[in-house]
Amino acid sequence: MSTLRRTGVLVITSVFAFGTTATVAQASTARADSKAVARSMVSAHGWSRSQFTCLSRLWTRESNWNHRAHNRRSGAYGIPQALPASKMASAGRDWRTNPRTQIRWGLGYIKKRYGSPCGAWAHFQSRGWY
Repeated sequence: MSTLRRTGVLVITSVFAFGTTATVAQASTARADSKAVARSMVSAHGWSRSQFTCLSRLWTRESNWNHRAHNRRSGAYGIPQALPASKMASAGRDWRTNPRTQIRWGLGYIKKRYGSPCGAWAHFQSRGWY
């Protein structure tokens, strides 16, 4: 992590695993935007606020809501840490770069496999993966 001063404004930067530099504020904004999209999609699925809380905990542990998160060991990718990552292509061709596409795919996967985000979170807590 480093700091820069630009016209009297302190900017904190961080280098991520992909070798790119982004401000902490940009990363935080991207996570907040992704969470807002997910909150809306959770509601559209008919799930409650508590289901979003479970989803938030799950995806914070999996990727910290980073749509470019990549597990080099397993190959899992994106906010939901899809494995193989290419499965997310079923939700859209832009799955590598679009958090909304990743979230849409992730919620469909959770609904089909676990019934709800809290079901996926419970599985994660007992097994360390979902």
